[in-house]
Amino acid sequence: MSVAERFLLIFAGIAGAAGVAFSAMAAHGDYPDLLKTCANVLLFHAPALLGVTALMRAANTPRRLLFLAGFLLVLGLAFFCGDLIRRIFLGLRLFPMAAPVGGGAMIFGWGLLALAALTPRRL
Repeated sequence: MSVAERFLLIFAGIAGAAGVAFSAMAAHGDYPDLLKTCANVLLFHAPALLGVTALMRAANTPRRLLFLAGFLLVLGLAFFCGDLIRRIFLGLRLFPMAAPVGGGAMIFGWGLLALAALTPRRL
């Protein structure tokens, strides 16, 4: 398994675990709806990262483009969910515009994933 594949798998596991934990907290505590939003985003992207990793290994698509797509998903999750979690628990932003930047990174990552399906493996 390559370093890139390990990176994406590690963050898939972290996203999945954090998503389940935040879902449980939101269900059993008095937290704002932002916690549910964060949990959902993490839980939706954890299997996506697993899929990107599997595609890197098995599909006739460009590995670098797939890794870049996965990396942008991870970066987007870190900024978007990191900003929400920091606001919920500390009352502070991660940095100005962190959530929108993270959301944009995730959108761009999904776009690169679609582009990878249209791109020959030679890249």
